[in-house]
Amino acid sequence: MRTLTPAEIVLMRKAGALTRDALNYAETLVKPGISTYELDKLVEKFIIDSGGTPSCLGYEGYPASICASVNEMVVHGIPSKEVILKEGDIISVDLCVTYKGYIADAARTFPVGRISFEKAKLIEVTKECFFEGIKHLQVGHRLGELSHAIQVHAEKNGYSVVRELAGHGVGKEMHEPPTICNYGKETSGPMVIENVTLAIEPMINMGRKEVWLLEDGWGVITRDGKPSAHYENTVLVTKDGVEILTI
Repeated sequence: MRTLTPAEIVLMRKAGALTRDALNYAETLVKPGISTYELDKLVEKFIIDSGGTPSCLGYEGYPASICASVNEMVVHGIPSKEVILKEGDIISVDLCVTYKGYIADAARTFPVGRISFEKAKLIEVTKECFFEGIKHLQVGHRLGELSHAIQVHAEKNGYSVVRELAGHGVGKEMHEPPTICNYGKETSGPMVIENVTLAIEPMINMGRKEVWLLEDGWGVITRDGKPSAHYENTVLVTKDGVEILTI
């Protein structure tokens, strides 16, 4: 965890606002018939036109500006002309925006047209997991309190928490210490300090927790083929509480 200066916090707030706006724009595009490739290109242009830089593009060789993960894809789905959204799908859009050297990271799972009650509940509970978690994100407390709260809320609703993927610090780099698990003991993890920015991101499966990494080296899917949802925000932790920068 790295403490930010007041000037850095100003830049992180701007990066967060750009990330929020890009996700809100993506939501307006999600409809049956659009390809994830087209979605990626439109959001990329929006980010650039807004004064930001799409941080994912080229990151460790990643070939797109957003991650577009449909149904059983947990995260890191590479946009493709062959993946056409259809009524009843859900899609998780994960993106990062850089502004003057500072990065914000956020994700949402969107319905494509009318979806089943089961998928809608998964999306809602995943969002709830984030908000349950940050209730326990306090200066002087262990990160494990947040992790434990996310796990409890997911499992109470009959879902499972992905173990291989986690939240993280974010700021001058997309991924900074610490690793922020979505499960674990309340007594685990480092102590939270003030004026840090963290990416909190529950990834919740409708079925079992086990996942596979695809041969492309990026996409992660549920082993049982059941849907997964993702809800992420970049937050600023201060002595006065938590400020969500990407809402």
